[in-house]
Amino acid sequence: MTVETVMTTAMLVDGHAVIRAGIRLLLDSQTGLSVVAEASSVEEALQVSLDRDPDLIVTDLSMEGPRGSAVVETLSERFPDARILVLSNVDSPSDVRRAIEAGAKGYLLKGAAAVELPDAIARIMNGERYVQPALGAMLAGGEGTSPNHVDPVAALTEREREVLDLLVLGHTNVEIASLLYLSSRTIETHRANIQRKLGVKSRADLVRFALGKGGPAARTARPVDRRAVP
Repeated sequence: MTVETVMTTAMLVDGHAVIRAGIRLLLDSQTGLSVVAEASSVEEALQVSLDRDPDLIVTDLSMEGPRGSAVVETLSERFPDARILVLSNVDSPSDVRRAIEAGAKGYLLKGAAAVELPDAIARIMNGERYVQPALGAMLAGGEGTSPNHVDPVAALTEREREVLDLLVLGHTNVEIASLLYLSSRTIETHRANIQRKLGVKSRADLVRFALGKGGPAARTARPVDRRAVP
């Protein structure tokens, strides 16, 4: 007797094509998950034509057009049957709280471990709410961001941010070069610049930084699992 797998359909909404590509690779590798649509903005997502609402929407909060909790509200109105999971670098407790109040069923930072995304999806598709543990602790403790705090990640260029996003997702230099259509040497240069600006000396130091031991910007990165990374 053959048991038919119930397929969960997903739409990705993120302003960076390379990030969508990485997420798609990860989700498409999971049994029972299928990415059926992508959009670079909320406006583009509203124009997506599907036979039925996707079961899941994985979205950033920082794109052209609506931002923050307005992203969740707008997508919820257009796709009322979809469950929304926020995957973003926005980590302010107030922003996280507003997104949840607007209807998001889950919230993860882009630097989360690769295994955490499928786990979060499984939980919210099972009717649960999922907030990344570090964010949950911040919400419970009422932790906020000091107005005098300077995040060294802000000094990175747009390209360096793309490389950093892919590094914390667990990609190798060769994989990043392929995704960004650049040479491995160029990626190595970008990585060296990232390490210099973040005040770390090696990839191992960057991992320690991502684990929260290297400086005030550690909140933007989390450990990765190379076995399940896109």
